[in-house]
Amino acid sequence: MNLDLTEEQEMLRTSARDFLTKECPKTLVRKLEEDEKGYSPELWRKMAELGWMGLVLPEQYNGMGMGFMDLVILLQEMGRNILPGPFSTTVVLGSLPILNAGTEEQKKEFLPKIAKGDMILTLAFTEPSARYDAAGVQTKATAQGDSFIINGTKLFVENAHIADCIICATRTKKGGTPEDGITLFLVDAKSPGIKCEVMPTIGAEKLCEVVFKNVKVPKNNVLGKLHEGWPIMAKTLEYATIAKCAEMVGGQEAALDMTLAYVKERIQYGKPIGSFQVIQHYCANMWMNVETSRDILYKAAWNVAEGLPGSASEVAVAKGWINEAYKFVTERAVQCHGAIGTTRDHDIGLYYRRAKAGELAFGDTDFQKELVAQQLGL
Repeated sequence: MNLDLTEEQEMLRTSARDFLTKECPKTLVRKLEEDEKGYSPELWRKMAELGWMGLVLPEQYNGMGMGFMDLVILLQEMGRNILPGPFSTTVVLGSLPILNAGTEEQKKEFLPKIAKGDMILTLAFTEPSARYDAAGVQTKATAQGDSFIINGTKLFVENAHIADCIICATRTKKGGTPEDGITLFLVDAKSPGIKCEVMPTIGAEKLCEVVFKNVKVPKNNVLGKLHEGWPIMAKTLEYATIAKCAEMVGGQEAALDMTLAYVKERIQYGKPIGSFQVIQHYCANMWMNVETSRDILYKAAWNVAEGLPGSASEVAVAKGWINEAYKFVTERAVQCHGAIGTTRDHDIGLYYRRAKAGELAFGDTDFQKELVAQQLGL
């Protein structure tokens, strides 16, 4: 297992960092936090022209044919720069399950549009119980002729308000286990009966409540097999959790770099505050958390990319550790910046808020510990 970046990955990271620094300054990030859509269509088109939407899609679907590890590198840079918008929901939560489980007709219909930037997708999984396991899926889909009728409420559906298609996890029958009887549907987001409302959040990401009331979906829109959608869902959640970890590691790196630059320049008592031992220890601990987080991320991502057994526990360990590390790094960063770090005008606050929000995505630390305990047979 060699986790060193290849020359191609180094080039991807450098080009992504240069592009995002130029095209997505923090002034735009703040503007998009207040924007109704939450993303820039102009920036979205530029990213599509770079091939980012189709990075991991095969060339036959107008993709670039690169691997999941390459996507992790790109997401890390997006987190480093705090890129607002539906990239992860479209590429990770949308295109990957279609690529892995869709019919050839579904792949031909959706994947080229995604690669071109013409379609935005999201995943509707969590419900009012806020569980990230199969038992939390209670939204029902009932067969009716050549269609299914979906009824239920989904919460924390990111970018649903701008999505063209929603992959909706439903329960189509009662099984012997919570995992049995789950079916995924490709739902037109503009279908009659869908009500979507954006919820306020600390990270200013566009999380939505989506209510499905007698929403009619053709049987041909089943993603995978009827009643057997949980394996697809579980694998998608692994991809999504690693993707969120990559963004959070990128955010840690940015917070550390900003803090190091500040403590070297901020003069107090006639010398830089970075010369004081307590600040040095703060920064050293931040650096150790960043380095460890990056190593854990790459190892878990490699396991997922290779489809190795035990990847679920690796993902849970990564998310549990990175949740705490990102919060620690940004908290120390705010402390090192002093009073200015607590203002909404300073960039470090953007990372602090996203560290808090990122912990909850795809399961907080306690949830990840429970998963690890289950893997240990407890």
